[in-house]
Amino acid sequence: MKNLLILVLVVAALAVGGVFAWKNFGPEPQAASSVKTRPTSATAEKRDIKFFVNVAGDIGPAEQVSVRPEVNGKIDALPVDIGDAVKKDQILFTLDDKDLQTERSQRVTEIDGAKLGLKGSQVSRDQAKRNFDRAQELFDGKLISQEVFEESRTEHEKAKNQVDLAQNSLFRANTALAQVDERLTKTKIKAPFDCTILTRPVSVGQAVSGSGGFNSGTEVLTIANLQEMVINAHVNQVDVTRLFINQEVDIQIDSVPGLKIKGSVDRLAPQATIKNGIKGFASRIQLKAPDKRVRPGMTANISIPVASAENVVSVPLSAVFSEQGERFVYVKKDDGSMERTIVQIGVSDFFFAEVAKGLNGGEEVSLEAPETKMPNGKGSAGKGVTARPASSGGGSNRSSSTGGPRASL
Repeated sequence: MKNLLILVLVVAALAVGGVFAWKNFGPEPQAASSVKTRPTSATAEKRDIKFFVNVAGDIGPAEQVSVRPEVNGKIDALPVDIGDAVKKDQILFTLDDKDLQTERSQRVTEIDGAKLGLKGSQVSRDQAKRNFDRAQELFDGKLISQEVFEESRTEHEKAKNQVDLAQNSLFRANTALAQVDERLTKTKIKAPFDCTILTRPVSVGQAVSGSGGFNSGTEVLTIANLQEMVINAHVNQVDVTRLFINQEVDIQIDSVPGLKIKGSVDRLAPQATIKNGIKGFASRIQLKAPDKRVRPGMTANISIPVASAENVVSVPLSAVFSEQGERFVYVKKDDGSMERTIVQIGVSDFFFAEVAKGLNGGEEVSLEAPETKMPNGKGSAGKGVTARPASSGGGSNRSSSTGGPRASL
């Protein structure tokens, strides 16, 4: 019982000490003036407004080629590797041509034999012709019989046929040699243009199949011209109508901070496709003078200018309200009250809207709809009128954190 009483006293003492320490050494209460509040008004002032359509895309070469041999063979030499810069007509790789060289030697021998055969046939034909001409004279003089004359004619015809056969044999031999020579040229694969080696999936000694075989042949190299780069992007169907061919765009590369380059719209697909659940149109942007640090596969952010206005009176989007198709702002008067003023909106971006008519600049406008009193004395929902106008340039509204849809082109 005594121990229990001592424990209760200790706990009570600790509690009193904690309260004392909190009051004397605890954190001071934060001053009310240090609490940040959201601004409720802004000044109509002149500024430049530019509206852009932002699109992300993947960078790739304008020309990319999968290099495959036309004939079957084994890689004999592969002097290039990934990342190498190659000039046009430089050897990319060669195939082992020993079998073709052997076949070529055989074809040359066949040609030599066909030439000898042709020469012999021509000699026999000439001899047969002389015999036939002599027999003709004798037959005309009735010195030989009809039968002997016909035999001479037949021998002459046979000799001419042998010459024709020999000529055909020589032609076939020459054709076969030409085919072998053509196949030999296909064992040396050259670069079709100035390029860079992107991939090299095979090595020296590996057997490869020709492009006319199974699965279109074996891919030995992938090459591309990195001096001409493009961006393949998927543009939302809402924004694609604002694009046109040769339109200049601004490009930023995620992998190269601070790098800004120019580009132009090169292609717009005529038919929509669905990508990542969004219906849009495939578009290709041509890069102008791409930086050497830009490589295929990088992600690019494209800013496509749609509309702009310079040195115009503007207000924040949250200051513009819409009710039944009418757009207006609340202007603060000298007595502190708010006056509803009809305005005409011009170009808008994601933050500000041009006031083409209704304000002169310098007016203080409210960012919130002022509350009004109902006849019953209760505050009415003046804030119920919070719709932000779409820009006169057209387009759809997008959500704003300040309440109501934000104006956009």
